[in-house]
Amino acid sequence: MTGTDAGMRRRLGVGDAVVVGLGSMVGAGVFAAPGPAARAAGSGLLAGLALAAVVAYCNAQSSARLAARHPASGGTYVYGRERLGAFWGYLAGWAFVVGKTASCAAMALTVGAYVWPGQAHAVAVAAVLALTAVNYGGIHKSAWLTRGIVAVVLAVLAAVVVVCLASGRADAGRLGTGPSAGPGGVLQAAGLLFFAFAGYARIATLGEEVRDPARTIPRAVPLALGIALVVYAAVAASVLGVLGADRLGQAGAPLADAVRAAGAPGLVPVVRAGAAVAALGSLLALILGVSRTTLAMARDGHLPGALAAVHPRFRVPYRAEVAVGAVVAVLAATADVRGAIGFSSFGVLAYYAVANASAWTLSAAPRARVVPAVGLLGCVALAFALPPASVAAGAGVLAAGVAVYGVRRWRAGRRGT
Repeated sequence: MTGTDAGMRRRLGVGDAVVVGLGSMVGAGVFAAPGPAARAAGSGLLAGLALAAVVAYCNAQSSARLAARHPASGGTYVYGRERLGAFWGYLAGWAFVVGKTASCAAMALTVGAYVWPGQAHAVAVAAVLALTAVNYGGIHKSAWLTRGIVAVVLAVLAAVVVVCLASGRADAGRLGTGPSAGPGGVLQAAGLLFFAFAGYARIATLGEEVRDPARTIPRAVPLALGIALVVYAAVAASVLGVLGADRLGQAGAPLADAVRAAGAPGLVPVVRAGAAVAALGSLLALILGVSRTTLAMARDGHLPGALAAVHPRFRVPYRAEVAVGAVVAVLAATADVRGAIGFSSFGVLAYYAVANASAWTLSAAPRARVVPAVGLLGCVALAFALPPASVAAGAGVLAAGVAVYGVRRWRAGRRGT
């Protein structure tokens, strides 16, 4: 085989796949998301978390079923193409690559903000370049680094929960108090919190690099999601119990503020360090997933064919990884973190909407279609419950992708005639 058509090596087992998913889900979002979610939902924060978990569960089940049937790199890009047609696969791939590239930049900027606030952009670029080099060296090395990052982050989060609950300043009465934001606020909070759950997609995009994908992926996806849900619920309940909905909604660094309010200011630097490590873990897994979807789209001609090359030694899509790393580095050097995240959330939900629509076609049995139907409706509802600016930016990005696809088909048609 040549460097452009050599297959990638199947090295990841269930444990490695779960770690890759957790590296994305239990990342920087858990250090930042409770604040804006509480601001949106008020006393409905935990209801928003539960709703996000339901939608995420449906998406996870749909993704796992599809990945077992179509164990190839590319995730929903492949599923949409195979189950719904070329356009829907392309749209899912476009939403994923563009949205998650912006998410990479946001995670890199989060690293910079925590490590060296005065030089956040420079640190962000350095982080992108370093993690791109790690991914270039092979998937097995990436999985081992992610395992270490997940262990550190879980230890920090456990410390936050224990300190808050054992401080004597946590009040269970605060879990249900605060201003009522109504159903719209709960939906918006669910959309914000769902963004942090979305890491299980990274497991599906590694379909060509896991051992026995028909068995491994359906086991790894729900397991990773379940662990993340337990962690998020514990963290949300503990910080809400200490701060209450009002203070949590105004907190710029919710977990750091919670441990300070719990009487443990010495833990604040540890939380800051944990947030930086978590952002690095998210960035590592995001670059990994975006490069694999880029590979799949390049193989089908939707992106330049040169990006489909697989390294003959490391068995990774090295050109796609370098290209993604370069784009993310430019964004990290120039973009605003809030603008980067704005349309990314909308793109993630659009991506999963296609996944659920694809899973709908796997079986005609009514019971088998309940989960993808709930997931599809949930994705649409959460997407349009996001702030108007995010909806407008996300819709604009998808419209641009549709225009590119239309021009490409038109040119292909003219060449055919």
